[in-house]
Amino acid sequence: MSTPTPDARTAERTGPVAAAKRPARRGTSTRSLRYVGGRLLAMVGTLLVISVLTYAVFFLLPADPAQLSCGRPCTPQRLADASAFMGYDKSWIEQYLAFLGGIVAGRDFGTGAAAVHCAAPCFGYSFRLNESVTQLIVDRVPVTFSIALGAAVLWLVIGVGAGVASAVRRGTAVDRTTMALATAGVSAPSYLVGLLGILLFGFTLDMVPVNGYVPLTENPLQWAWHLVLPWCVLALLSAAVYARLTRGQMLEVLGEDYIRTARAKGLRERRVVGRHALRNVLIPVVTVFGLDLGTLLGGAIITERVFSMQGLGALLLDAVGNVDLPLIVGVTLFSAFLVILANFVVDLLYGVLDPRVSR
Repeated sequence: MSTPTPDARTAERTGPVAAAKRPARRGTSTRSLRYVGGRLLAMVGTLLVISVLTYAVFFLLPADPAQLSCGRPCTPQRLADASAFMGYDKSWIEQYLAFLGGIVAGRDFGTGAAAVHCAAPCFGYSFRLNESVTQLIVDRVPVTFSIALGAAVLWLVIGVGAGVASAVRRGTAVDRTTMALATAGVSAPSYLVGLLGILLFGFTLDMVPVNGYVPLTENPLQWAWHLVLPWCVLALLSAAVYARLTRGQMLEVLGEDYIRTARAKGLRERRVVGRHALRNVLIPVVTVFGLDLGTLLGGAIITERVFSMQGLGALLLDAVGNVDLPLIVGVTLFSAFLVILANFVVDLLYGVLDPRVSR
């Protein structure tokens, strides 16, 4: 077969052939937009369903927030006044609609000089803490996000790298050692590893801080230094799962016909593994990563407790202990939103890793 001349290539780019390809590109863009739009609609619908169920479950519980805020002595009149002030004197459906309206336009609790205004987006108001749920979440989000994002980067790099190395060197000492460590990591409870890390690196060796949080804007170096141990604990445990998953997927992909064809063409093994195999291996890895990251962003409950960090997980536990229903509902819905958002990003990454998904 003859090689096209430079003039022929130019003609292909500017002539009828290129013109024939343009509609196909526009069609591909349209399909991609439809794919993204469909995922957005699905995300909004899922959030609405979760919000209805969450609101109904928590506000149909026997606990009465107005009763908890009534004080002592709680006479029937004071209880009725507290219910009216907090908006609990209406049916749960009316309360839910008011809740949705507060997210969009804000809302007021009570009337007159004693009224409390909750600015949009209002996820409710914690009368126990005298603060809007949105503000409480905003105050705690930096802690949880700092823990989750730093650990996620570490476990993804370590887990995928170890899994690929183990698969490429199948049956060797590297493979056996990696899988043994991965099995130990999967089996170990996170709180136990965290306590052991505090005991060894914090108290015995006195290498790193074992509690507290320093804001990134205040001191970036101290921010990272106080998070080293939580990052490593979470990353090592999660990396074990990703190493096993990556190894299994990589072994399966390396047996495919197109991999054998690439090797038969004389491509270097690094190119075969890195460009051809890893792209397909990452699809299931990205799926699990989206779920894990979304869940962790909603509150690293055990890690925050072990390392005495006041993030979303600690906020939720305190709300449950004090039966602060508005705060429980707000944090639960925010966590659900993060999980759904992470899955939406995963769906978009599918289209990048495998364009056939968005067709």
